[in-house]
Amino acid sequence: MSTTVDDITINYEEDGLLLVKEIDKKILSKGAWATIIFRYQNWNRSKNEYGKEMYTIRRYQKRHGEYLPKSKFNISSAEQAKKIIEALQGWL
Repeated sequence: MSTTVDDITINYEEDGLLLVKEIDKKILSKGAWATIIFRYQNWNRSKNEYGKEMYTIRRYQKRHGEYLPKSKFNISSAEQAKKIIEALQGWL
């Protein structure tokens, strides 16, 4: 686990192969609770390439000096991401 928010990643490697590749992240909040939105791609074994870009919002709680994952929301498509943006822009 990570001891600082900046070190948190969703990169996931198995047997030397990067199965989840983090493309970018934006830290939305820091402190005892951290919220981060990630842009990432999953490795498609059958096509031997990375798939479409996807997005996830994750919350972490710092306990005993380390950030532990507590919850996540996966944005299922670019269309859904655009609808979330539109809704937030309408409210703000």
